Amino acid sequence: MSRHGPHAGARRRRAVAAAATATLAAIPLAAALSTGAQAATRVDNPYAGAVQYVNPTWSAAVKASAARQSDASLAAKMMTVSQQPTAVWMDRISAITGNADGKGLKFHLDNAVAQQQAAGVPLVFNLVIYDLPGRDCYALASNGELPATDAGLARYQSEYIDPIAALLSDSKYANLRIAATIEPDSLPNLTTNMSQPECQQAAPYYRAGVKYALDKLHAVGNVYNYIDIGHSGWLGWDSNAGPAAKTFAEVARSTQAGFASIDGFVSDVANTTPLEEPFLPDPTKTLGGGNPIRSSSFYEWNFDFDEVDFAAHMHRLLVAEGFPTTLGMLIDTSRNGWGGPNRPTAVSTSTDLNTYVNESRVDRRVHRGAWCNPLGAGIGELPKASPSGYTASHLDAFVWIKPPGESDGASTDIPNDQGKRFDRMCDPTFVSPKLSNQLTGATPNAPLAGQWFEDQFVTLVKNAYPVINGGTTPPPVDTVAPSVPAGLTVGAVTSSSVALSWTASTDNAGGSGVAGYDVYRGTTLIGSPTTTSFTATGLSPDTAYSFTVRAKDVAGNVSAASSAASATTLPGTTPTDTVAPSVPTGLAAGTTTTTSIALSWNASTDNAGGSGVAGYDVYRGTTLIGSPTTTSFSATGLSPDTAYSFTVRAKDVAGNVSASSAAVNARTQTDVIVTPTPTTEPGASCKVTYQASGWNTGLSANVKVTNTGSSAISGWTLKFTFPSGQQISQGWSATWSQSGSAVTATNAPWNGTLAPGASTDIGFNASHSGTNTAPTSFTLNGASCTVA
Repeated sequence: MSRHGPHAGARRRRAVAAAATATLAAIPLAAALSTGAQAATRVDNPYAGAVQYVNPTWSAAVKASAARQSDASLAAKMMTVSQQPTAVWMDRISAITGNADGKGLKFHLDNAVAQQQAAGVPLVFNLVIYDLPGRDCYALASNGELPATDAGLARYQSEYIDPIAALLSDSKYANLRIAATIEPDSLPNLTTNMSQPECQQAAPYYRAGVKYALDKLHAVGNVYNYIDIGHSGWLGWDSNAGPAAKTFAEVARSTQAGFASIDGFVSDVANTTPLEEPFLPDPTKTLGGGNPIRSSSFYEWNFDFDEVDFAAHMHRLLVAEGFPTTLGMLIDTSRNGWGGPNRPTAVSTSTDLNTYVNESRVDRRVHRGAWCNPLGAGIGELPKASPSGYTASHLDAFVWIKPPGESDGASTDIPNDQGKRFDRMCDPTFVSPKLSNQLTGATPNAPLAGQWFEDQFVTLVKNAYPVINGGTTPPPVDTVAPSVPAGLTVGAVTSSSVALSWTASTDNAGGSGVAGYDVYRGTTLIGSPTTTSFTATGLSPDTAYSFTVRAKDVAGNVSAASSAASATTLPGTTPTDTVAPSVPTGLAAGTTTTTSIALSWNASTDNAGGSGVAGYDVYRGTTLIGSPTTTSFSATGLSPDTAYSFTVRAKDVAGNVSASSAAVNARTQTDVIVTPTPTTEPGASCKVTYQASGWNTGLSANVKVTNTGSSAISGWTLKFTFPSGQQISQGWSATWSQSGSAVTATNAPWNGTLAPGASTDIGFNASHSGTNTAPTSFTLNGASCTVA
């Protein structure tokens, strides 16, 4: 796969995302393994306490490459790589049963059971779901077999997802932990690439397809679903990250299990963005005339220079949108090491902004948008569960989603029956406008996406960082949990806090060491200290609480709970809150119409002893125009082709109000005069199906328009009236406009002709005031439609 698109900022700079065929990673972990037919108990982090599946087909390709090397040291490193876990990709329907490119899913599942039995511990089977209708709508190298049509979606559901779910449900696989990466690169396109006609057409099928996959796979009790979130060089800008988090939340709410259908998110799939930029830790650092280094040509004002910062950023936004704090994050480290002779060893001493950044960054690409088989990339961290040192990123694991050695895309046009096309970003001779008119930096002589590419594999191993140790003996797997914490004692107690302490746990002699502790209030995790003391805060006065502690080691093994300690907080009075919430940041303008502008911003926080953020006041100039309780708002009733300035203030329950945010300026669209259509089209007949899913003050709707007449319709305009004051903020697959409660949708260039019996799916996101009654009548080119 491959991906890039513009970030939604006022500067309209362009960012590019990378992706290609990939595979998840395996990680050494530990826990007792049940070998019976009964399904294993679900856990918070499936990678902790488990090994992961090593794909024997990929491993054999790596070993064959090692045998061809004249450099014994390089060959030994390749043998180490051959032992690493990678994911199994289902990149088309035929991959389920097996095809010319590899064995089928049952082959791999059977091998996974055998590997689990040999290891004597749980095993994570990493599976990639990757065959959406209209797949890879922005790039070409990984286009798929199914069209973005109703027929394509029907095949995706019945011929692809249903057989996979049925196979995973087989009782003999019930003890595997199946981690499914769902449709890499799909949902991020809905944030940055909706100006592309192919993405407009694919959008409703992306939403419907991902929802269907989540529903079917979540119903299999031992499947853990992870959604792809692109990478920092694609969605890292606040103007991209915020809307993307909202899209992920909308899709989650549309599923049968809601937020519970998604166990986590994965970044950097098949991309080469570094895990960390060690010499550029602070994007706000300024040089020379006070310019922040994030304003350099390479970072284009993006705050997220690397993947650990991006994972932390997205986790905050996702939790703010309603996801649980237990959400786990994965980072694909299969190709983001950037070692070798060109890796900087110290921070630059230059005072020139771009020179300083270019000499300090470990990412050696000419542009962050250079995604296809980049020269100079290296393998990154080996797969690892619960990596320490990244608390804010909430990492379940480092994984290898993309199997090193598999191509991102062909460097020339290669005919094939997989739907994959030639993307010039994979052509090393191409000077790309998307890369500031520079060569792509792609490796030459590349085969089709997903096929073995030995030249690049050699480079990845040579440039690995950390450097790969040669040898064929893997390190021992630590499967023993630390000792149970003892002596849990209650210390100082106030009306809102309880101090706790306990005796340090110990790890087994061959273990990886105690990494820290998890403190629980009842069954709720409230803290993860690395020392043997913790203060539980935010408690209610005169209330009884019970606490326990668990120890965990570096390998992710977790002890049983300690004996409980109980305490009752003191009676108290609530102090007067006089501190205002923090000033809202990241205010950005989104979708505009002739009469409205959609706004979004980052959530404010209240002081530790405060009463909590109650909502926001939105101003147009000096005029208060709304007081939402969420971090988005649509300014309506505006004039066409007019510039406006907006600010936001946060307020808490006690009535304290923050200072104004930085202003954002935006202009409404020009009021286009449309040639009137006939009051009725002779012989025209139509049917409309309207489906909407709502939450709090938002909704997402899909509208299916069907020509039930005997003649083709060439060019159409759909009209209806909102009965409850709903306001459209974003639409797809049509040109949407709204005046008061009246809504108009005009066909896009690619769906303007409706043959007899043909349908088209269009849709929108909107806000509502708490009542969300569906429209009851629709007209198409002036003719009344049947409402199904």
